[in-house]
Amino acid sequence: MQTQDTRSTLLTKAEAIVRGRGYSGFSYADLAEAVGIRKASIHHHFRTKTDLALALLEAYSARYADALDGILAESQDGVARILAYSDLYLGGVEQGLGCLCAALASEHDTLPPQLRENLGRFFAEHIGWLTRVLEDGRANGTVRAEVEPASHARMIVATLEGALMMERFVDGPTGFRDTMSALQQGLKPA
Repeated sequence: MQTQDTRSTLLTKAEAIVRGRGYSGFSYADLAEAVGIRKASIHHHFRTKTDLALALLEAYSARYADALDGILAESQDGVARILAYSDLYLGGVEQGLGCLCAALASEHDTLPPQLRENLGRFFAEHIGWLTRVLEDGRANGTVRAEVEPASHARMIVATLEGALMMERFVDGPTGFRDTMSALQQGLKPA
């Protein structure tokens, strides 16, 4: 494998492992076995497990940033934007995987400080994006005027993260879609 291909493969496999098992639930030995290389080769790309987790979060954040830009370009409708955002989570339910950031956040007390800080930034960016979407939706009449953007943005993230975890055990994609529908109904103008 080429160096860049190896790094990309390591990030892809590590993300799936962390989303399924959490940060504490995997080791470089697990990753080496999944990729078919030696542990020493992983250390060549990511000196420490923290370095790997930070790179995972950076790549995940970049993918989300691109997706969020795409959502803004697709529609001016606030509720449609929220549903498109929700669809990003639905992919995790369909794959039987949790959100990378939720998997990491559930281990808050055991994470290195820099990783905790970057996770906080990830969630703050999403809350900020959702707040702006809701503000714009209220302004153009596609979101109920009574919706308080900042608190509803937090509620949306909490609802989707919770539904993503819960529906892995309960009703899968169908249950997640039901949650999305309820969320949509609460945001639509009367």
